[in-house]
Amino acid sequence: MIQPVKEKIIMGIDPGTTIMGYGVIRVTGTKAEMVAMGIIDLRKMSDHYLKLRHIHQRVLSLIESYLPDELAIEAPFFGKNVQSMLKLGRAQGVAMSAALERDIPITEYAPLKIKMAITGNGQASKEQVADMLQRMLHIAKQDMPTFMDATDALGAAYCHYLQMGRPVTEKSYRGWKDFVAKNPDKVKK
Repeated sequence: MIQPVKEKIIMGIDPGTTIMGYGVIRVTGTKAEMVAMGIIDLRKMSDHYLKLRHIHQRVLSLIESYLPDELAIEAPFFGKNVQSMLKLGRAQGVAMSAALERDIPITEYAPLKIKMAITGNGQASKEQVADMLQRMLHIAKQDMPTFMDATDALGAAYCHYLQMGRPVTEKSYRGWKDFVAKNPDKVKK
């Protein structure tokens, strides 16, 4: 059962180095509503490091605009292309860094967990996730985005909302010190 809250803003991020999605929901009591969703378009940028700087700046800007209480981010899935995986992990890390810079707790969700929470099927397509979110959050058809990265990000935020009041089984961080404590193998000394 979802625990009622006065009000909480949850931002979701679907990391990417070409298109990064974001979605924001407001939880009042036990009801969730969409506040915003969109993308950070990085297609015209060729320098990977400049993309990372742009991601950091845009995520900070989104945080300042929507003032989220918590951030839910999709964990990169392990594909066959190691270079793509590294770039995606960097993009995710930069987005997480922006949230940590503002002391926003982060929870990471595997794509399968998000799909399962939204549709009941861990193998659901992006279109099925978008369709369910449209129905559950009462989003008008004309307000649905062209890029599924935005609905994927909204799905991460909504998945986090559905986990409220339940034990969190994914990794959650309360700041840099907490991140270091929970990930000693990822920190150089």
